[in-house]
Amino acid sequence: MDVKIIGITGGSGSGKSTIVQKIAEIIDDFVFIAQDNYYHSAEFINNENITAFNFDHPDAFDSDLLLQHLLDLKACRSIEMPQYDFVNHRRQDKTCRCEPKQLVILEGLMILSDPRIRDVLDLKLYVDTPDDVRFIRRLQRDVDQRGRTVQSVITQYLEKVRPGHFNFIEPTKIYADLIIPEGGYNERALKVLLPFIRQITRGEYSADTSS
Repeated sequence: MDVKIIGITGGSGSGKSTIVQKIAEIIDDFVFIAQDNYYHSAEFINNENITAFNFDHPDAFDSDLLLQHLLDLKACRSIEMPQYDFVNHRRQDKTCRCEPKQLVILEGLMILSDPRIRDVLDLKLYVDTPDDVRFIRRLQRDVDQRGRTVQSVITQYLEKVRPGHFNFIEPTKIYADLIIPEGGYNERALKVLLPFIRQITRGEYSADTSS
């Protein structure tokens, strides 16, 4: 089996997950790998000291484990993907077993910042969304789903998220094969992307992964 890996990146709240949902509408059998599951544990974090751990830096992720798992899937080996508790900021004891599929989708903030990970991606997508839209989406998510206060979200955004975006995420746009403005809400871009995805799964497309 020829396993293809698509990487989807962009800032927090850019619409990466919506792109994944759109792909799932045309391809129902793929492995989804969220880079967020590979965060290092930081149990000491709470609403009061949320900036004590920088979740918006490449070092926040266990990139060695992520790379190994991608290589395993490429080699048609199953993996035990970690699961992350975003309320308590720690890696859970349980894992999720993922069997290799023809298509693997990797989604995350920093997936293009590590050249080793870039090299195993067959197609690299960057979701480009205005800062104000991304912040509003992040604020809603963190308050509704992650037990955060509005003030802690604002503090983290100004001190860590915003600088992290401009230092580590925005610069990786140059490595993208496709840049998608407004993410999954850009119907014109999706009309171009989705046939591309079909080509990849049929073995009709090969991106240059030497960058």
